Amino acid sequence: MNKPFNCSSFYGLKCLSLFVVLIAFSWTTNAQPSVLPVRSVDYVVAVVNSEPITNQEVQALSLRLQREARALGSAPQNAESKRLALDQLINEKAQIQQALSLGIVVDDAAINQAESGVANNNQLTVEALRARLQQDGIGLAGFREQLRQQLLLTRVREREVESRIRISESEINQFLNEQLQRQSAKSSADVNLAMILIGVPENSSPDQIKQLSGTAQLVAQRARTGEDFAALATAFSTAADRGVNGGAMGLRPLDRYPELFVQATADLPVGGVSGVVRSGAGFHILKVLQRQALPTTLLITQTRARHILLRPSAQLSQTQAIAQLSAVRRDILSGSADFADVAKRMSQDGSAAQGGDLGWANPGMFVPEFEQPMNQLRPGQLAEPVVSRFGVHLIEVVDRRDAAMTDAEQRNLARNVLREGKLDEAYASWVQEIRGKAFVEMREPPQ
Repeated sequence: MNKPFNCSSFYGLKCLSLFVVLIAFSWTTNAQPSVLPVRSVDYVVAVVNSEPITNQEVQALSLRLQREARALGSAPQNAESKRLALDQLINEKAQIQQALSLGIVVDDAAINQAESGVANNNQLTVEALRARLQQDGIGLAGFREQLRQQLLLTRVREREVESRIRISESEINQFLNEQLQRQSAKSSADVNLAMILIGVPENSSPDQIKQLSGTAQLVAQRARTGEDFAALATAFSTAADRGVNGGAMGLRPLDRYPELFVQATADLPVGGVSGVVRSGAGFHILKVLQRQALPTTLLITQTRARHILLRPSAQLSQTQAIAQLSAVRRDILSGSADFADVAKRMSQDGSAAQGGDLGWANPGMFVPEFEQPMNQLRPGQLAEPVVSRFGVHLIEVVDRRDAAMTDAEQRNLARNVLREGKLDEAYASWVQEIRGKAFVEMREPPQ
C-alpha cells in the first residue's frame, strides 16, 4: 500500500476531499432506489445566470436530504427539505460556473478514479457498481456527469477557499505553546525521593515527641550541609525498610506520593533536601534524587501494522478476496499459518517482501478506510478483512508507541489545525460571495 497519504492532518481534520463529496452517491447494499413523483412535464423552478434548475432536480435532492436526516434520527418537513435542496442547487450551479470560468477541467481519468472510489466505498467492483446503477434506473452517462460536477466543485472550493486562509508564524507558535501546556498538565513528571523517617510511637508523651522532633531537626541540618543522605538514612530512619537503599523510594508519578511530600519538595532542585515534615507517622526528611523532565515537544501515537492486500480483478472478485482473507485469518488465529509467510506468498503490495510490515506510521498516513479500523485494534489483534480504495486488506497491529514529533511535524500539525479552524468561515464567506455575484431568477410552477 506504500503508506498512501490522506489529506487529513494528524487528528482527523476535515478536508475538501473527493471521497467526502462522494458520500452523496453512497448507498448500502440493501437500500431501495428512491421513487420520484411522476410528472407528465418537468418545469424550471430557478435560473442561475441563464442555466435552469428543474423541479425534478429539486425533488431528487430533497428526497436524498430527507433520507440522510432520517438516518441521523431527525424528521425534516418536506417543505423545508425542498427549500434546502433548491438553495444547495443554486449555490452549486453558481460554483460550477465559477470553476468553468477559471478554466478548471476534469478529465476522464479523474472521473474513472472517482467512479472507482464510489465502488470501493460501497464494497463493489466498478462493474458491479454499474450494474447496480442500471438496476436503480440511473444512467451511466448521467452518473459520470454528476461525478464530473462534484469534482469541479471540489477543485474550485480547494482553489478559492484555501487561498483565503492565512496562518502566521506567531499563530503557530502560540498554538504549539498552548498544546505543550495542555500536554504537561496531563502528564505528571516522575520523581525519585529518598526519605528518612524519625517515627513517633503511639501514646508518646509530649516530652518524647519534642525529643524526636529535635533529632529530626538535627538530621535534616546534617543532610542539608552535605552529609551523605544514604548514611544518615541507614543510621536514623525508622521506616519499614530501615533506610535500605539510602531511603530511596523509586521513580514514580507525583500522584503516588503523599501530598505532604509533594508540597515539601515542589520547589527543590535535584539534590535538594527538605525541612522536617510532620505526618501521623512521625517526622520526615526528604531528598530529591531525580526528576524526569517533562517533554518539550508534542508527542504523537505511532502504530506499527502489517497487512495482506488482495486487489480485485477480472479473475478475483471483491467477494472472493474477502472470503480468501477470512480463511487466512482463521488459519493465522488457529496457529496453522504465519502472517509474515502468508503476506510474502500472496499479498499484492510492495510490503509483501517485508512480510506485510508497514513500519511505524503517524496518524493520517493511511487512507481513512484503512486507518480507522486499524486504530480500533489492540497490539497483536487481527481485524476482519477491510475494504479500501486499494483493495481488500487483512490488518494486524504489531505495536504502538508515543514518539516525539519533529519541529517540522509540529509546525505542520499546527498549521493544519489552525487552517481547519478558519476553513468553515472562509468557505461560508466564499459561498456568499459567489451567490451574491450570480443572477438568480425564481420561477413559479405552471398552472
